Amino acid sequence: MAEKSRKSGRVPAPDQRQPVLAAKRNEKMARSAHAYVRGSATRFYAWLDSRSAETLPQGPAVWICGDCHLGNLGPVADAAGDVAIQIRDLDQSVIGNPVHDLIRLGLSLATAARSSDLPGVITSRMAEALMNGYEQAFDDARSDETRSAQRPAVVRIAMKEALHRSWQQLERQNIHDTKSRIPLGKRFWPLSTDERKAIRALFESDAAELIRAALSPAGSGDVTVDVLDAAYWVKGCSSLGRRRFAVLLDIDGACSGGGPPCLVDIKEAAAAAAPRYGGHRMPRDNARRVVEGARHVAPLLGNRMSAVRLDGCAVVVRELLPQDLKFDAERLTEADAMKAAQFLALIVGQAHARQLDASARRSWLKELRGNRPKSLDAPSWLWRSIVELMVAHEAEYLEHCRRYALERPVGQLE
Repeated sequence: MAEKSRKSGRVPAPDQRQPVLAAKRNEKMARSAHAYVRGSATRFYAWLDSRSAETLPQGPAVWICGDCHLGNLGPVADAAGDVAIQIRDLDQSVIGNPVHDLIRLGLSLATAARSSDLPGVITSRMAEALMNGYEQAFDDARSDETRSAQRPAVVRIAMKEALHRSWQQLERQNIHDTKSRIPLGKRFWPLSTDERKAIRALFESDAAELIRAALSPAGSGDVTVDVLDAAYWVKGCSSLGRRRFAVLLDIDGACSGGGPPCLVDIKEAAAAAAPRYGGHRMPRDNARRVVEGARHVAPLLGNRMSAVRLDGCAVVVRELLPQDLKFDAERLTEADAMKAAQFLALIVGQAHARQLDASARRSWLKELRGNRPKSLDAPSWLWRSIVELMVAHEAEYLEHCRRYALERPVGQLE
C-alpha cells in the first residue's frame, strides 16, 4: 500500500517531504483571510516589534500563549477525563506581555467575523466584549459572575462534542478505524528507517518514564509500553515542516484484550518567535519551555505533556484524548459573536490571572481600566491594533493568494 501510494505521488518518501509540505502550507493559508492569520504568526510578531513601548500597555510578566488565535482555544481534558475550555497550543509560549495574547485573539476574532461575512459594527462590538471579558478575569468582585458565565453557542457545541466523544470517534477522525496500524495517505506519511528506530528507542529509553507519567490512565505506575506503529503526521499549519509523528501504543497489553491503542503526538519544539520580556528565566530547552508554559497557562493540558529528546531534537510528547477539540470558527454567527469574544477573552484572562496574586491582579485591572474611555467602547490601543493588523494582513493575504496562484498550474487551484 505504501509503495503504491508513493508511486502515485500522494505519499512522499521521507526525503521528499519538504517541498510538498511547503505547498500544503501555502494552500492552507490561501483558503481564507482567517486561515492566513492563523498560519502567519511571524507577521504578527513583526508588527509587535515595530511598536514603541509606549504604544501598548506593559502588563505584568506572566506566561502567555504567544499565538492566541481561535484555533488554539478549545475543550481539553485532564488525565482523569475532566474537560474545560483552555488554550490548547503552547508552541510560542513565553514570559511576556499579556496584552499580546489579547490583541492576537482580537485579530483572530475580527478575521473570523470577516470570513463569516459579519458586518463591521459586529467587529467593533466584539472588541468591546473582548476587553470586558478579559477584565472580568482580574476582578475578584465578579468571581460569582465568572463562575456562572454563559457559554456562547460555538463553545457549547464544542463542549457537548467533547464530553460525548469516544476514543473510537477520535480514532475515526485521525486514523480511520485502524486498530494497530496507521494507514498511509493524505494525513500520514511513511517514516524513514532512522526515524522509526529513533521512535522505538525513545520509548525504551530513560525518557520513557517521563512519557508514562503523562499518559492517561496509565499514570506513573510500573506499566509496559509497546510501540505498535508510527508515521509522519501532516498536521497544523505554521508547524508544517517540523518533525511531527503519530504513534500508536499498547499500554499493558490493553489491545490484546480488545481495548483501544493509545494515540500519542510527538511534536518538535522550535525556538519561540513571540516577543518576550527580558530579565526573566525560562527553560533554554524549547520542549521544556513549551511544557512549562502549558503548565502555567493551560494546566489540564500541561500536566499531560512531557519534554524529551528524540534523536537529539527537543520534542513534546502528549497523548491525544477524545475530548481535545478546537473551535469551528465557521460557526460564528452575528448573534453569537460578542458572547464568543467575551467568553474566550475571559478564558485567556484566567490563564494570565491565575499566575498573579490578588494585589497584582488589582494593579493590572486598574491599569487596564485607566486606558479605557468612559463609554463602553474598547480602548483605543486595542481597537487601533486590530484595525492596523486587519489592514496589513488583508494586503498580505491577497499577495499570498496571488503568489500561490502563480505557482500552481491552471486547473489545480483550490
